[in-house]
Amino acid sequence: MPVRSVPGAASAAEPQGGKLFAPSAARNSGAICDLLAQIAPKAGCALELASGTGQHVVDFAARLPGLIWHPSEVDAARRASIRAYAGEAGLANITLPVELDATAPGWGADHTGQDLIVLVNLLHLVSEEEARTLIREAAAALAPGGRFVIYGPIMRAGELTSDGDRAFHAAITAHDPETGYKDDGQVTAWLQAEGLKLVQKVEMPANNLALAAEKPPA
Repeated sequence: MPVRSVPGAASAAEPQGGKLFAPSAARNSGAICDLLAQIAPKAGCALELASGTGQHVVDFAARLPGLIWHPSEVDAARRASIRAYAGEAGLANITLPVELDATAPGWGADHTGQDLIVLVNLLHLVSEEEARTLIREAAAALAPGGRFVIYGPIMRAGELTSDGDRAFHAAITAHDPETGYKDDGQVTAWLQAEGLKLVQKVEMPANNLALAAEKPPA
């Protein structure tokens, strides 16, 4: 499945000291860390899908040291940035980033046994078909009892609930009509169709939403 291009506003990351820096990642990392500290398992393997610049995964690894964090990213320049952030952080619980397209079929079988999977700010940038594939593969990769956390801009009951969301959704769909905000009920139904149970829906800063789903224990 080809990698989609995205509008510049959706992927803003500037070179900075041999790494890429995304202001949005700097802004939302603390709130996501707070959420994960409450709902993530305390130990095990954690896979971050579409890790981007690498800013998130080093914060996650520092905040949740009992988990071994596995960043992944389809873009080579961003994998290089992840390596730079991880090397600078010097944390023993971050592995080297792997090349992985989270919207491609089949990757779940190659990454089984995950106790936690985290996805930040991607669903609105892919098509419905790609989103459903991603959720299907994440469900396959989760260990029994594992949790899948989705964070990002999401519609509530089919509605865009702020002027900023309406403008961002319009910009994304103008760039690629197959993409755009997904609906919370729709995403929940996709999770349930793959055997996952929604355990928490959390309102996050800047009108984002987090959905946490769990694979039933064995």
